[in-house]
Amino acid sequence: MQPVPAAIPPERLLLGPGPSPVHPRVLEAQGRGVVGHLDDFTFSLADEVASMLRSVFRTDNAHTFAVSGTGSAGMETTVLNLVEPGDTVVVGVNGVFGARIADMARRAGAEVVALEERWGRAIPPDRVESAVRAHPEAKLVALVHAETSTGVHQPLEEVGALLRDTDTLFAVDVVTSLGGLPVETDAWGIDAAYACTQKCLSVPPGLSPVTFSAKAMRALAARATTVRSWYLDLQGVYRWWGPERGYHHTMPVTALLGLHEGLRLVLEEGIENRWARHAEVGRLFQEHVQDRDAVLLADAAHRLPHLTALAWPDGIDERALRCGLLREHGIEVAGGLGAYAGRAWRVGLMGEGARHEHVDRLLDAVDELLEP
Repeated sequence: MQPVPAAIPPERLLLGPGPSPVHPRVLEAQGRGVVGHLDDFTFSLADEVASMLRSVFRTDNAHTFAVSGTGSAGMETTVLNLVEPGDTVVVGVNGVFGARIADMARRAGAEVVALEERWGRAIPPDRVESAVRAHPEAKLVALVHAETSTGVHQPLEEVGALLRDTDTLFAVDVVTSLGGLPVETDAWGIDAAYACTQKCLSVPPGLSPVTFSAKAMRALAARATTVRSWYLDLQGVYRWWGPERGYHHTMPVTALLGLHEGLRLVLEEGIENRWARHAEVGRLFQEHVQDRDAVLLADAAHRLPHLTALAWPDGIDERALRCGLLREHGIEVAGGLGAYAGRAWRVGLMGEGARHEHVDRLLDAVDELLEP
């Protein structure tokens, strides 16, 4: 067999729904060396990561850490630990990821009450309230804060207030919002939230930050059945993250080093400043892309600034335009999922991608490709 050449990735400007561009400091941190996952250094590193995650989640929850896996692992950790066979779960479904939560809940044996809404619209809080009144036995209400497939920004405060003094848990997907939009876990009464590293935190994929309230942990302790996943069993995973320092599985230490450095960058910038930067850059892009006759697909009242779903006018081949961006300009954006497949673009200006120069480069490239 001939020697296999080294794999050298092409240069890309990542402006899709994830991964986002990574700061050189994060890549440098991941290349500093491998340390054992039971080394005292690694445990100290984990403590610092957990502390910084509490700041980013805006919570005092003790059970705040990172699951080994991408955002879907965080979703499955949340669902499988908090849901048992026969439980009633209310899920807002207005895109691909709400549907994924509902699917996972059904696989866990739940009776799912799906609050389906047209793509591009948020779930009205009064629909959640009506569903909970109709199903007072509901164990869990789950919503997607930033629906990556549609660009919809879901309001959370009213739902959190509704559930705060009840036995029903409130779980939220903050995969595309953590670090880019205000996420107020404690103030909004969120009992469980999960995210990822490769979007607004601008860290390579591989870990899923999660946080669980004391109310959620009491529900977990009261389970009548064993959690269906050994790997994602919250009590098992926390043996490593918590004071016990017990072995559960081999933590990806280099990924943890990257997350540590990424969180340092977030806190150096200031979380409120980071939210403001995402809002300002995203709105700038949305304003100027509409000047090119693109149509934004999320309702104006509930539109994410940093993840935009858009459609081009008839006569423009969205796929050909995307491929031209990648092939001729090294810029990645994504096509649509589900109901938006073959119709939409999804443009992410997240983390290190939320920069004015990236908006200018993307729009200049689009203009060049659209020239007759």
